[in-house]
Amino acid sequence: MRSLDQLERRWGWLAFPGLLKYYAMMHALVYVLQVVRQDMGPLLEFDRARILSGEVWRVVTFLFASSGFTGTGTLGILFFFFMVMIAFMMSEALEGAWGSFKTSLFHYCGILGLITANFIFPGAMQGSGFLIYGASFFAFATLFPRVEFMLFFILPVQVRFLAWIQAALMLLAVPGNFLLLPFYALGLAGYLIFAGIPALRGTALVLESAQRRKLFRAAKLPEEQSFHSCVWCDRTEITHPELEFRVGPDGREYCGDHIDRADGPV
Repeated sequence: MRSLDQLERRWGWLAFPGLLKYYAMMHALVYVLQVVRQDMGPLLEFDRARILSGEVWRVVTFLFASSGFTGTGTLGILFFFFMVMIAFMMSEALEGAWGSFKTSLFHYCGILGLITANFIFPGAMQGSGFLIYGASFFAFATLFPRVEFMLFFILPVQVRFLAWIQAALMLLAVPGNFLLLPFYALGLAGYLIFAGIPALRGTALVLESAQRRKLFRAAKLPEEQSFHSCVWCDRTEITHPELEFRVGPDGREYCGDHIDRADGPV
């Protein structure tokens, strides 16, 4: 993308290699702190009224607040451990495919989208910082759809199917809170801009190209149309490739078996 290359030459210093890794580590750290001190969560969550009254740190800290996730037992710890490991893997894969600059812009769009969504729809989604991982997971599934994850450490499942399941679960929550739909749109803005819409555009181009090929093939002459045909017996070089064809004195074409009839009636 030429415009992105121009941006990188001018604003390349904005690149933050491994941003998702640091985000996951910070999220895990805050999660541990909230387990130790449970009253810390409300101090970090997004609160529009409190932000406007001076508690501006909430604009950033809500990204790491984990109040939306209440698992503090063994399963909760395992969840966060695997979340961090998968975040590391996705970070390396996305930067390998896009480069640090584009991947950083992808995450910046997601963060700005979440901040905007929380200002417009306060309280619509608790623990909205997890959408950063959701957007990254969708992007990873779009770029590497056939990568397999071991579900329950036993069943290999391609990541594209897991992404569809995640999207379905997110949409199932919408009827109970219709504000989630525009909230998702803003929170997943990075995915839509850098992966979702380009993927749809690429699919549309492939379908359009296939349709053009189909129309071209339908419009051109049949591949089996013959060049030679005997006016006497109608045999061609396709139906009888062993025959030779010649033009008779009357200007018409005959096969070798009937060339002697060129002067006679057909």
